[in-house]
Amino acid sequence: MLKQRVITAIALLLILLPALFYASPSPFCVVSLVLISAGAWEWGRLNGCGPMASLSLGAFLALTGGATWAGGLLYVNLPWVWIVATGCWVAASVWLLRQGVPAWLLIPRWIRLGGGFFMLWCAWLAVAQARVVGINFLLSCLVLVWVADIFAYFAGKAWGGRFSRSKLAPSISPGKSWEGVWGGMVGVLVLAMSWLWIDQAWQLDVPSLYSQLAVKGVWFLGLGALMMAVMSVVGDLIESLIKRSAGVKDSSGLLPGHGGVLDRVDALLPTLPLAMMFHNLVSP
Repeated sequence: MLKQRVITAIALLLILLPALFYASPSPFCVVSLVLISAGAWEWGRLNGCGPMASLSLGAFLALTGGATWAGGLLYVNLPWVWIVATGCWVAASVWLLRQGVPAWLLIPRWIRLGGGFFMLWCAWLAVAQARVVGINFLLSCLVLVWVADIFAYFAGKAWGGRFSRSKLAPSISPGKSWEGVWGGMVGVLVLAMSWLWIDQAWQLDVPSLYSQLAVKGVWFLGLGALMMAVMSVVGDLIESLIKRSAGVKDSSGLLPGHGGVLDRVDALLPTLPLAMMFHNLVSP
């Protein structure tokens, strides 16, 4: 399993890194659209669609993304899209996490498919626009999610259950603890302040998410970073809930040793639109 994970990770990096650092954002936008379209195929399977219907959902997302790109929306500020997407994530997560796994199948399938399609499209548009803004901005969004996950893992391992009497969401993801969430938040705050210092010291041409948030004050930077950390946990929990409802361990086997695309990007799905919402709100 470890060998498979390493080989898959190296293969992904060999594709993603050249696309990310290429002078034009186009290669990265293409690669990310292919990945998110694969995620749409997985979404169909998780919601009981047959092979052709799931494949069609993935193809339709690829076409929709292509049309969005051709229409020039990668270069247009879309604050209301990000506000609606973030609002939907917040409302859906509050309801689902309160109701638990059985609630997912109470939602009509067409709503589940349509809502998931919209969220995946928003995530791709957000990551594509973030790359258009600049590599520093995009990396600051991506690394935040990774740092939150890493700090949460080690904090949960070291202190899980020592300070809180209950698990975070025992019926959805029994391994997650409140201590892990707090550890992830601390890690994100450290990252935000460190990245802000680097931006200022190196005088980078493209500001990071943290430099943009800090325009409104350090308090706004902290609040924004914590909101991003919380939404990364929400994305992880919602995907776990949906997989439990479907009775599967992974969203697919597309990435040997890692599961599926949705397993890798679940925490990014709500955080990327939120990052672009902040960008639209604070940038001139």
